[in-house]
Amino acid sequence: MAWSKTMNNPIEQFSQWWEQALIDSPLKQKSAVCVSTIDQEGFPAARFVDLKSVSNEGMVFCTYLSSQKGIEISKCNKVALTAWWDHIGYQVRVTGCATRLSDIDAEKYWKTRTRSAQITTHVCEQSQLIANPSMLGGKVAEYTQSNEAEPIERPVNWGGYRIKPIRIEFLTFKEDRLHIRELYTLCNEKWNRAYLQP
Repeated sequence: MAWSKTMNNPIEQFSQWWEQALIDSPLKQKSAVCVSTIDQEGFPAARFVDLKSVSNEGMVFCTYLSSQKGIEISKCNKVALTAWWDHIGYQVRVTGCATRLSDIDAEKYWKTRTRSAQITTHVCEQSQLIANPSMLGGKVAEYTQSNEAEPIERPVNWGGYRIKPIRIEFLTFKEDRLHIRELYTLCNEKWNRAYLQP
């Protein structure tokens, strides 16, 4: 895999790699990235989420605000995002701070969800214990029938977060294991670039 042209803006480089990763991706969840938070005992907690957008303001994902990750971000907004795009040989590691999306932005992303995803969001309480998972099917069917002709409104506990990066590392995989690692660190609103050994 050839090394991409060096850029002064790592967000732009992330966007270009992400766009490239979406082309001919073998994954069903093509925009899946791993987001890690810090739990109440100080341990990292990681899970995959759907990356919604990337801009100079940061990387956006959506979730239940009352979920484990939502609660953890409300207590400590220092997070990490990791992407591994095996089919093009790229890895990206992002460290930054997550801030909650405005209701306007959350509404915009809510409207991009399928109706079935919207219904499931209303029925489930993400991360909460459940005695029998099979009972959710009945709840979904009941909610679907009772709201058949109505648009599904965004629940108050559903929104999103924007990760504002302070550190971004790009790795280009090499078969000889001499991977190229380019590190950007934000200092006084300016990105400093350095290279790391593999």
